[in-house]
Amino acid sequence: MTKPTLAVAMIVKNESKHLRACLETVQGWVDEIVILDSGSTDDTKAIADEFKAKFHLNAQWPGFGPQRRLAQSHVESDFVFWLDADERVTPELKKSIIEAVEKNQPSIIYQFARLSWVFGRFIKHCGWYPDKVLRLYPTKLTQYDDSLVHEKVETNNNMNIETLNGDLIHYTYDDVHHYLVKSAGYAKAWAEQREKRGKHSSISQGIIHAIACFVKMYIIKAGFLDGKQGLLLSLLSAHSTFVKYADLWVRTATSQPQQDKK
Repeated sequence: MTKPTLAVAMIVKNESKHLRACLETVQGWVDEIVILDSGSTDDTKAIADEFKAKFHLNAQWPGFGPQRRLAQSHVESDFVFWLDADERVTPELKKSIIEAVEKNQPSIIYQFARLSWVFGRFIKHCGWYPDKVLRLYPTKLTQYDDSLVHEKVETNNNMNIETLNGDLIHYTYDDVHHYLVKSAGYAKAWAEQREKRGKHSSISQGIIHAIACFVKMYIIKAGFLDGKQGLLLSLLSAHSTFVKYADLWVRTATSQPQQDKK
């Protein structure tokens, strides 16, 4: 039997800081690297070329889900393994992925734990670990949904999910400013998506959800065991939660001033 082939698929923009270190963890054991860029102005393409990646461009950003679907349309391999540029594959996870692909199960989606490094520490609590993500599956079996943000792999009752051994290391934020910029983008996309669905919000909803977010992360999910980083992450997450509900409220419950009649 022919050995099943494996592709790494990525969507990127201005990832020169992380991309080389990421691709080094998959170099030599994957058959294809497919990268869909959304308009990088740094050395992202040059780094991709070093690893002989198949580099495609779609600068008209359609949202995370649609962009991933477009990227997958360029994949030719039997299996697709999704990576973000700020992630690294550990040796244990590499071994698990290779074994899973060799089994060539047609209706199984594979998930594995993601361990995030945040503000100088690996976060083991806050509800962040094990952050199991569905990232490996037969290319023809499924794809991501079309959500603008927080996109997910589409599943149904005919598919089985198995958990692989090994962690995916995630260097998620460079600093607090990076967190705020990134979370603001997510909040905007979330509010836009909800607005299109006819949803509404209020300031009180934002406050309630923000408080609930902090209590869940810091107390219920034992974020206090992650030290000062756990406290900071819980506070920032509560802030981000409030912002997305406030954004939706501004979009749907407020209006622009009327132009003065001349």
